[in-house]
Amino acid sequence: MILIYLIVILLAGAFLAWLAGNWSAVLPRVISLVALGIDLTLLVLILFQTTTFNTKWLIDIQSNWIPQFGIGLHLALDGLSLLMLLLTFFLGIIAVIISWKEINSKVGFFHFNLLLILAGIIGVFISLDLFLFYFFWELMLVPMYFLIGIWGHENRTKASYKFFLYTQASGLLMFISILALYFVHGDSTGIYTFDYNQLLGTQMSPTTAMLIMSGFLAAFLVKLPVVPLHNWLPDAHSEAPTAGSLILAALLLKTGAYGLLRFVVPLFPSATQSFAPIGMALGVLGILYGAKLAFAQTDLKRLIAYTSVSHMGFVMLGIFSFNELAYQGVVMQMIAHGISTGALFIMAGQLSERIHTRDINQMGGLWEKAPFMGAIGLIFAMASLGLPGLGNFIAELLILIGAFKVNVLMSVLACVGLIAATLYSLRILQKVFFGKKNTDWKMNDLSIREKVVSVSLVIIIVVLGLFPQPVFDVAKPSLLKTLERTKSQESGNKTFIMTQPINQSTN
Repeated sequence: MILIYLIVILLAGAFLAWLAGNWSAVLPRVISLVALGIDLTLLVLILFQTTTFNTKWLIDIQSNWIPQFGIGLHLALDGLSLLMLLLTFFLGIIAVIISWKEINSKVGFFHFNLLLILAGIIGVFISLDLFLFYFFWELMLVPMYFLIGIWGHENRTKASYKFFLYTQASGLLMFISILALYFVHGDSTGIYTFDYNQLLGTQMSPTTAMLIMSGFLAAFLVKLPVVPLHNWLPDAHSEAPTAGSLILAALLLKTGAYGLLRFVVPLFPSATQSFAPIGMALGVLGILYGAKLAFAQTDLKRLIAYTSVSHMGFVMLGIFSFNELAYQGVVMQMIAHGISTGALFIMAGQLSERIHTRDINQMGGLWEKAPFMGAIGLIFAMASLGLPGLGNFIAELLILIGAFKVNVLMSVLACVGLIAATLYSLRILQKVFFGKKNTDWKMNDLSIREKVVSVSLVIIIVVLGLFPQPVFDVAKPSLLKTLERTKSQESGNKTFIMTQPINQSTN
């Protein structure tokens, strides 16, 4: 029952924080930290008590919920979802700490929405019933809308509406596809169910598979996001509070990548192979287009938002390369991007809080005022451009090697994105911390609380870069299961093609 406890603790903490906000501004923050700390501790205990990750599921809970419609309470944990949960709880704690002084109005309701988002994310990462998965997918939407719309910046209303419309519309398309898969499976087997394990291998025509897969793709590609479905992201990032930008970049985008790995590729192996050239091309387009627009921005948060579009392009490229190296790189990119880009958004929030502007043309020479912040910014700018020794380098290198085995042209074009990443990362450093001092800002360096947050993120990104193997060991069995689905489908198609003329001649 531990998977249920993880969600229940967050939901209980959310309502307690909301109620406690009526009496104290500090109590909701403490409640949120305690709830997330308990969940992280439980998950770490699972990690250290697990002797092997080669089993199909580390934890698998299944019971009837609405049996007359084939809806069950099916939650499961494997290596891939374990890594995503660790990332979620850790960054959830970071989100509470960095908003400690920033959020001063409706503090209880803020932490209610924050924990509710995290509960939805956890549900997405462990749900194996597609109806339950969709419930948690939608659960993430409303609290993030409030987070942007209430505690955001000047244009928060427009940004929150755009975020809501994009994600709600794409989510509805996914729900239509879930229902279509439900009925197609029921018609072919007589069993109407939303259970993931039973829906695997559902027999359908290639056209039907492509149409149903398109609905899933709509939701996951918008959330990733993939060009040209990315327009909501820069506005949402630039207007959200710092904790909102952190959750968006580090966690919500990862639900899109997770959805592709967990649902799209295994449920539609043949259709994904047909879509693969388009998927890889969209990934490369995102890498190059996101990097170009990042270099053109003057708003620091908007600049960092476009770097996410570029980095998620590598995830898209790796997923549709269909080999183990690329998939290992995808998992590492999901984690390393969450840490490095999340840290850059935290730094942008710290700067905005001190000098009340995000315009990099008004900055310059800030290293003299805040050398510790400058050093942190230097490390994560280097991570963003893929400096060896940091987690992003491992991720992008493996993705490029894996993609090279499949499509040389796409991998070569993606390498150009690394050069572009160097340009926009160095531009951040030059405009913010070095170069001409455009204004003599009066500002303090990082406080002890902010230093603790920054140093913890630095330690993780360095450990990921120097010791990536534990991450690969945890995720490998899950990734191999996904790849086996595509390979078995490919061999099945070849067998069908070889035997079809014989059957025809016999008839």
